Amino acid sequence: MTSVKVAQIGIVAGDPLRSVGLLAILEDMPMLRAQALDWDTAFETDDLAAMLLDVRLGLGDLIETIQRLRRERPEMKVIAMGVPLEPAQVQGVIGAGAKGYLAETATEAEIRMAVEIVLDGSVWAPRKVLAKLIEEGGVQGAPASDSIANKMTPREAEVLQLLTEGKSNRDIAGALDIDEVTVKAHLGRMLRKTGASNRVELTLRSLDETGGKPGDVKKK
Repeated sequence: MTSVKVAQIGIVAGDPLRSVGLLAILEDMPMLRAQALDWDTAFETDDLAAMLLDVRLGLGDLIETIQRLRRERPEMKVIAMGVPLEPAQVQGVIGAGAKGYLAETATEAEIRMAVEIVLDGSVWAPRKVLAKLIEEGGVQGAPASDSIANKMTPREAEVLQLLTEGKSNRDIAGALDIDEVTVKAHLGRMLRKTGASNRVELTLRSLDETGGKPGDVKKK
C-alpha cells in the first residue's frame, strides 16, 4: 500500500490559551497534524509544511520575522495572524513571504479554510488584497476569453458555486456526495479550463463576473 503523507503544521502563539484553541480547531482536519511550538523549536523542527504564527507584533517586526522564517525555512508556508490590517498592510505581509493573513477575530471555519488553501498551494488574504496581487502579477493566471460559467460542465458549475460560497473541499464533497479526491480532480480541470493559477483566483474571477462576494449564496 502507498502511504499517504500527513502535513505537519506548527503553531506559535503568544498566548498559551490561543495555542490550545488553535490546536482544537485544527485537530479534526484530515491529513493534518498540528503541534504547538515555541520560538526555538519553530526554527529547529523539521518536516513542517506550514506554520501558523499567532503573535502580537508590530507590522515591521512581523514582516521581519516572516522574512527570517522564509530565509531559514524556505520550504515552509507561513500563515500570520494578528490585528485587523488595512489591505495595503496585508499586501506588505504577503509580499514579505507569508502565504496567508488572518485577523485574530477569524472564525473557526475561516482558520480551517485558510490552512487548507495555503497547504493546497494558494494564498489566503482579504479579497481586495488578492485582487490587487492578481492585477500586479503576484498571483499568476491567464485572462479568460469567455466567461467562466460558460466553460463549466453542470457538475463543475456546482463545485464552483460551492467554492464561491467559501466551502472547503470536504464541505463540497459532502454537499455533492462525492469524495475529496473527486473534488480536487474537478478543481484541477476547472483551473486548466480558465487559466486560473489556483482556487482563490478562480473564485475571485467568478465573483467578479457575477458581482458577488465570498459567502454569497446564488440560486439559479
